[in-house]
Parts: sequence; C-alpha cells; structure tokens
Amino acid sequence: MSAAAAIPLGINLSFCVKRWVSPELWAPIVRERLGLDLVQFSFDLVDPMWPGEILDRHAGAIRRQSAEHGITIHSAFIGLAHYTFNQLLHPDRAVRDYAEEWLGRAYRFAASAGIPRVGGPLGAMASRIDGLEPDALEQRDYDDLIERMHRLGARAAAEGLTELYVEPTPMRREWPWTVAQARQMMSDVAGSPVPWRLCVDWGHATFQPLYPKPPKSMEAWLRDLQDCITAVHVQQTDFQYDRHWDFTVPGEIDPAAAANLLRQTGIAPAPVFLEVFYPFEHDSASILKALETSAQVLRRAFG
Repeated sequence: MSAAAAIPLGINLSFCVKRWVSPELWAPIVRERLGLDLVQFSFDLVDPMWPGEILDRHAGAIRRQSAEHGITIHSAFIGLAHYTFNQLLHPDRAVRDYAEEWLGRAYRFAASAGIPRVGGPLGAMASRIDGLEPDALEQRDYDDLIERMHRLGARAAAEGLTELYVEPTPMRREWPWTVAQARQMMSDVAGSPVPWRLCVDWGHATFQPLYPKPPKSMEAWLRDLQDCITAVHVQQTDFQYDRHWDFTVPGEIDPAAAANLLRQTGIAPAPVFLEVFYPFEHDSASILKALETSAQVLRRAFG
C-alpha cells in the first residue's frame, strides 16, 4: 500500500499580532524555528488604509523576506482587527461602502506583495434589541452582499488576484454559517471574474452551541462542499467556543484523524493552516516553544 499523500501545511500569521509585526521578524521564525515554508498573511500586520508609500514599502519587504527565506505566501486574510467591525453587513450602508473599499485596497496590497489570494469572514448583522438571533439574513441584505461580492471579484481581477475566500463562522449573525447557506452563496457568486471559494475552519464547524447535535467532525462540510473548499484552518478546540488553541493544549481535535478525513473527502491536497491566537499578555518565548511543538505535531499528521 502506498503512503498517504502529504498535505501542504502552513501557518496563519495571527500569532504575530503585536509581536513579530514585520517580515524581518516573522519570516525567520516560520522557516527556521517552525520548519514551515507556507504562510497565510494577516492584515493585522498591515492596514490597507495606510498611505500608499507605507504600503509599498511593506509590500516590498514581504516580497524580499519571503524569497530570502524560501517562504510561499498562499493568501492573506483580514485578521482580527477588521473582523471586529460589521463590515459588509453593517446596518449603515456607508459603512458597508467603506468595508468594500477596505477590501479593494487589501487586494491591491496583496498583489503588490506577491500574494495571489485574499479572504476572510465578510461581515456581521447587528444584534436585535431583544437579543434574538434570526436564522437568515433579510433578503435585501443578502442581495446587497452578493452584489458587492461580484464587484469585489471584478476589482480583484483588475489587481491580478486568482482567488477570493469566504470563511464561514460559528455565528448566526454572520454569513454563511450552515452548509446549505455556503452552497447557496457559492452558487450566487458563480461567474465572478475572480472565483470565490471557501476556507473552512476546524473549530467553526464543530461549535456545539450552534449545532445542537454536533457530529464532532468536519465531515459534512468537507464532503458536501468539496468542490468549493480550497483551504482549511486547523486549531485545537473543545467544541464549546472558537478557541484557536495551539496543540500543546488538551482538546478534541486529533490531527491524524483530521488529516485522514481531508484525504477521504477529497479536500487534500488543499493547504491547511494552523491558526492560533494568544492573549497579548502572554510572554513571547513560551509562545514560540508552543508553536514549535504544534508544528511538529501537525507535520507528523499531515506529512
């Protein structure tokens, strides 16, 4: 029997926020300490609304350092800072317009930095006064979102990008949060000048409070959306919150079982990115040690 094919393993630079904020800092950590050569950039490290001359300088540094360290930057994701805003689903249309422009500028920066793909969650509905969360967007809001996605696809094409991502999240106020919603969205943005695809997160689709009968498995997402998923986030979690723990923390995700499921559902060889977050007070030295251990664990499972 032949050995299982390796699954490309990389890391999202979420762990770098407020710490290793320039490529001169994160590139040697990724390549030399973690032994990885695949990265998903985070816009927590660069704000695409900075003045153009600053963005150009940072884009050039990313190109140089990634080349010098033999690192491929697969994609860039919006990061936590922009995610905290309601983005393309804010109740104020002017804020939606700003969020659309933010993404357009993110596309321009990514292209300048040699990053061919951009993605992340798209937005969040505002909460109701009574606290109840509906099962669906209002049709007018959904139609507006799809219209903006088509415009963004055209803008990404003008910048030379090859792929855009939607990341489903475990929240009813964001979109999409079910397999059926994700399928509908992918159908409704078919024909975009740059194709929209899904990056699914292992902790999002197994979030028990949202899914009362959790399969404790990504199988339904991976099997039913196999043709739309071209990247995956992995984290350690307990199914209770979106933990984004590293793999030194006890949890419910077995990396070897995850790798097997990716192969069985045909998602492999799509790349998998470790995405972890740490409290800002956490000391940097222990974070590096935990990341080294996590990278070793995941390389054994996915290699």
